[in-house]
Order: sequence, then structure tokens, then C-alpha cells
Amino acid sequence: MALSSKTVCHAYQAYVTQTSVSREEVGTLRKENGRSLGNGHASRPQSPLKFFIQAKKRINDVFKEILEYVQEAEKFQTEVPEGCKQEEELSVTKYEGKIQGIIEVLTRDHMKVVFFGRTSNGKSTTINAMLRSKILPSGIGHTTNCFLQVEGCDSAEGFLLTEDSDQPKGIGSIKQLASALSTVKLKENSLIRILWPKDKCRLLREDVVFLDSPGIDVSPDLDTWIDNFCLDADVFVLVANAESTLMQTEKNFFHKVSSRLSKPNIFILQNRWDVSVSEEEADQVKEQHYQRNVDFLSNELKVVDKQEAKNRIFFVSSKEALISRLHEDNLTPTPSGSLQKDYPERLFAFANFEKSFESCISKSAVKTKFEQHSQRGKNIMSDLREIMEKTLSTSQTQMTEKQKFREEAADELDYLDKQLILLTSEIKDKIKYMVEDVENKVSYALNEEIRRLSSLVDEFDRPFHPDEMVLNVYKKELHAHVEEGLGRNLQQRCSYALQTTVESTQKEMTDRLSALLPDEEKSQLANILPKKDFEIAYRLDCRNLCADFREDIQFRFSFGIMSLMHRFLGAQGTKEALGGYPTSVPRGIPRTPSMDLRAPPGGQDTQLLVSVVTTFATVTSRTTMGALIVGGLIAKIAGWRVIAVTGALYGLLYVYERLTWTNKAKERSFKRQYVDYASSKLKLIVDLTSANCSHQVQQELSSTFARLCNQVDISKEKLEEEVHQLDKDITKLNEISTRSKSLRNKAEYLDKMLDKFIDDYLAKPDVR
Repeated sequence: MALSSKTVCHAYQAYVTQTSVSREEVGTLRKENGRSLGNGHASRPQSPLKFFIQAKKRINDVFKEILEYVQEAEKFQTEVPEGCKQEEELSVTKYEGKIQGIIEVLTRDHMKVVFFGRTSNGKSTTINAMLRSKILPSGIGHTTNCFLQVEGCDSAEGFLLTEDSDQPKGIGSIKQLASALSTVKLKENSLIRILWPKDKCRLLREDVVFLDSPGIDVSPDLDTWIDNFCLDADVFVLVANAESTLMQTEKNFFHKVSSRLSKPNIFILQNRWDVSVSEEEADQVKEQHYQRNVDFLSNELKVVDKQEAKNRIFFVSSKEALISRLHEDNLTPTPSGSLQKDYPERLFAFANFEKSFESCISKSAVKTKFEQHSQRGKNIMSDLREIMEKTLSTSQTQMTEKQKFREEAADELDYLDKQLILLTSEIKDKIKYMVEDVENKVSYALNEEIRRLSSLVDEFDRPFHPDEMVLNVYKKELHAHVEEGLGRNLQQRCSYALQTTVESTQKEMTDRLSALLPDEEKSQLANILPKKDFEIAYRLDCRNLCADFREDIQFRFSFGIMSLMHRFLGAQGTKEALGGYPTSVPRGIPRTPSMDLRAPPGGQDTQLLVSVVTTFATVTSRTTMGALIVGGLIAKIAGWRVIAVTGALYGLLYVYERLTWTNKAKERSFKRQYVDYASSKLKLIVDLTSANCSHQVQQELSSTFARLCNQVDISKEKLEEEVHQLDKDITKLNEISTRSKSLRNKAEYLDKMLDKFIDDYLAKPDVR
């Protein structure tokens, strides 16, 4: 530290009059201490220790950003689908703890200087002089019994902490705990932390920590000391006694330190140099110390070269520096006799030591504290960048594959839609054609069966009796026989061909729709077709159809007047002839004679007779008088003999027909009447039956096609869902690709920030 203007001026005057130091040397000393000795205003340049403070803040900021990045990357990785996640060894999770650990260490990191030496060499006094406060116990003999660490705090008053308690203790208790002369003292390898207000000491404000140690000649357990307290030290200060040469104990200790640490920074203070003022051979002794110390640092330890070793050796009086600074800070005059002859030289030497120490510890601390963390940070960022690069590559590869799958699925879906529309149109046309064909075939077959109905009725062989009850049973069985026979015949004529056509059409539909489905779904179409063969139900229902049939099996002479009238005039003509002209014929419209009368065999006479008989029968309205008149007219025309013969033959014919009117004849008449009635009724339902059969075929084919289309629709829905899912996956992968690319670029940016830190604070050795 620099002295105040007053003290330096006083020291300068005394130093010029009492020593033979040249003006150039004094000017150099004045420049090194940053003061203009001609006035009282200080113009201190920026302390080299600021370099460490700036570097610490800079690297802390970088690692905070790295921590935020790692947390962001970790959150991102939890959102990444399984297919894009990297192997377990490439997980981001493990890096968060590492970064937090680095930040925690960086927060605690400080510049640490450790003072070692033999007992009573002035280690504690040297630290007090640098702190400009008499904090550590000092004096003659073995005073410091344990390790004392002095560090800065933000409180207004200082306090201390011991390893066995978290309760702060007053500074005054340090003499009892740390002094070797106290009865209440700690063990030699114990540590007492002294927290001193930063505003009372510049070095503490600038993150320097001092560690005082017991004498290395009082304990053989030096390895434990080194392991516990020295491995994180940036500078070692060997406080030697200028009254004696460098001892082997001191050499052994630093040999051990050098074996644990690579080229430790060591300063050697030849303390108590104020005793040299009374020695005539002081210069020779000083040169001797220089040679031995330089040889120790450069040749034995090999931590620095000889030129640098000379810059690490200082001849000082810590006691004088402490006294001078205490009185300077208290603005009190220094007591006469407390400072020996030529003390300015020793004060300047002490100040030079501090300046060299500050520059060295700052550069050393930045390198030792931050170089390793910077490299670890770069390794972590390299790993994270690799993870993001692999995630980016994987996501882009998967996105390309899924886009390809999506295009294929979309093309397949579009093809399926078009083919389904085309196929549906074709199948509908085919079903329509088949329905018309079935209707025509069934209509033709049913008409043929109606024409052959008499044969089918003749095949019915059941006992016949004109009794009403027996006849009802007979008709019921005949209905069933006709219905069964017609149905059987229609099946024989139509069903096989129709069934073959239906099955062929179903197979064609299945094959064509199967071509639209994936291989794994084609087998499912076989389960869609009906398990049983298709059969057409004709549903003739003869019982209800012929329910109104009323047979007429009463005996009627075939040559009777009514029979003849029925035969020649028909039922309607007979009715009109016997009942008169219908009243519904409008007046003024002449009645056209019936043209249905056909000329019976027998010539014109017979025709004339019939005409006369018909006319008179109509005029006389079937009265007895009419009959006599008709008979008389016939007798007059044909003659009585002819009439007699004709009447005899007519009677014989009547008797013959009456005798042959048996149950068989009645059955034949019944069947003939039934055939006529059933045929007329069946003809009425030909169109209905054929339409019903065609509708059954249409229903069968349409339902089969609908079921097949439903399976295709299921496949279509799967394709649509697949396309929709692929769209979602592509969107997600695109987001992952974008975020992983952003995180990769951010990792590169943070890596460059670490490179910039290394360039600014580690690669360039000069302290700014």
C-alpha cells in the first residue's frame, strides 16, 4: 500500500539525507507508489486487484447465462418426443448441478494469500501491516497457535467464527483462541475466520483473503496443512528472518507445496531488516540472502527464472511498516525511536512488495480460479451444443421422413377417395342393371309358371268331397301345394342363377374394394360377406291371394238354356239378356247389339231358332206364356216329329250328364275353376313379386357394398387420422428443430463469450 503524502514526504527527506540512494531511484519509488511528493493530493492508478474483480464478475455473469441456458435446454429436452431424445449420457439434466456448483464456487472464489515461516518471523505483523490494523496477535515468541483467515465482510464491526460453532464472537476473543500464550487455545490445524469490515481495508474490499499460519517449525503435520489450507492459495509469502539464512525447514515446506501445486507463486520477505542498520556488512549479508533465495526459487523449486526470482525477494521491516501506517491513519506523529535508520528504504520496499504482490495475486488468482472453470464451461457448452446439434439433426431427419410419409398418406387418401367415388358409381350402375335383370327374369318365370298352373294343380292329389268342411280343408291344402310348388319351381328356374350372379357381384365388389385397402386390412373383408348363401323369398301367399275364391260345383246341364246362354253370351251377356238392358246406358244412345253371339253348328235354322228363342225369352221375361209361345213356334217351324226325336235325344243327353256328375267330375270342375281364378290373381302380382325379388337382390348387394364401404371408410378414417397425426408430428418436429437450432446457436454464443473471457483475462497476461 502507498503511504500518505505527509509520511512519504517526511520519509523522503530523511531518506535523502541519510542514504546514498540516487535521485533516479527515489523518482522510481515515487512513481511506483503513485504519488506526487511535491503536493498533498493523491492520484492513485487503478489497483491491479480490480483485474480479478472484473474477471470474477464477468465469468459469474457468463455462468449465470449458462445456467439459464441449461435450464432452458433441460425444459426443452423434457418436451422432446422419445424418438428425438438422445442417449442417457447426452442428457442435459446432469449439467445443471455442475453449473450450479461452478457458480457457487465462483461466488466464494477470492484471491488467497498464505503466509508461512518459522515461529516469530513476523507473519502476523506483516498481515497487520497490510491490513493497516493490528488485528492478529503478534509479539515475541510463539504467538499464533492455529490458522487465522482474514476476509472482508459488509458489517460495520468485525467478528470471528470458529469451526466448532456458528455463533460469531468478538474480535477481542482472538487472543484467547489463537495465541499460543493463552490457556484456552485451539489445535494447530484449526481455522478461525476473522471477518473484518471491507470499508476499513482496501485489500479486503478487492476480495483478498489473508491466511496466517502457525510456525512451520512447531508441527510435523505439514502435509495436512497443505491439503487443508494451501491447495486453493494463489500466492505464498515466506516470511523469513533476515538475521538468519533460509532454513531447511522452510525449504522442505515449500518443496512439499511445489510437489502439490504446479509452480506456486512464492514471495520471500526478509523481515526485520531494520536490524541491519547497526551492521557494517549489511550489503554483503543482503547479497548473500539474494543469492540463496534466488537459487532456492529458480534452481531448487524451479518456479521462476533468476530474473523473476530477484523481483520476488524483498527486505522489509513489517514492524516499522505497521507502526508507520497506524500513526498515519490515526493522524498522530510517529514516536521517536520507533523507526530505525534508513526506514524509508524499508517502507518503500514494503510498498513495492505490496504492489508486486497485488499484480501477481490478481493474475494468478484469475488463472488458477477461473481458467479451470472456463475450460469446464467450454466443455459443457461443447457437449450441450453437440446435444442440440444431434437433436436438430434427428428432428430434421424425422421431419423429412414424416413429411414423406405424410405425402404418401395424403396421396393414398386422395386416390382412395377418387377410386371410391368411381367404384361407387360403377357398383350402383351394376346393381341397377342386375335389379332390372332379376325383375325381368322373375316376371318371365312367374308368367311361365302361371301358364303351367293347371299341371301343378293336377298334381295335387287329396281326397275330394263337396262337403263344405272337407272342401275348406281341401282348398287350404291346395293353397299350400300351389304356393310351395310355385316357389319351388321359381327357385329351380331363377334362384341358382340369381344366387350365382349375386355371389359373383359380391366377390367382384370385395376384390375391387380390397385393392384399395392395405394388406393388413384385406383379410377383414372376408368377414364382411354373409356367412349363408343368399336366397330369394318369393312370398306368393296363395292362401290370402285366393281367399275370395268361390267354387261352383252344382250340376248344370251343358245343353240347358242357361248353359247355352253362358256359353254363347258369356256371363255378362246372359245377365243383361235375362235382366234387361242396363239402366246406366245414357238416353239417346242406341244400344248396339251384342256381337258376342256366335253361330252354333246346325245352319241358319238353328241360328234363327236361337234368335227367336232369345227374343221371346227376353220379351216374355221367362213366363209360362212365353214358353208356350216359343214351343209353338218351334213346333210350327220344325215339325212335331223332329221335336220328339230331338227331345228324346236331349233327355238322354241330360240323363247321361247327370249320371256322370260324380266327385271326380266335381273335382275336375273345381280345379279348373281354381286354376282360372288363381291364374287371374297371380297375374295381378307378377309385377309386385318380380319387384319384390329385385328389391331383395338390391338390398343384399347394397348392404354388402355398404358394409364393404364401411370397412373402406374405416381405413379412410385411419388414413385421415394418420395424416392429421403426421401434421401434428411435423409441426412438433419443426418446433423442436427451430428450438434446438436456436439453443445450438445460443451454445455457440456462450462458448464465444467464454473464449472472449479467456482472451481478455487468461490469454493476455497483462493486468489492466
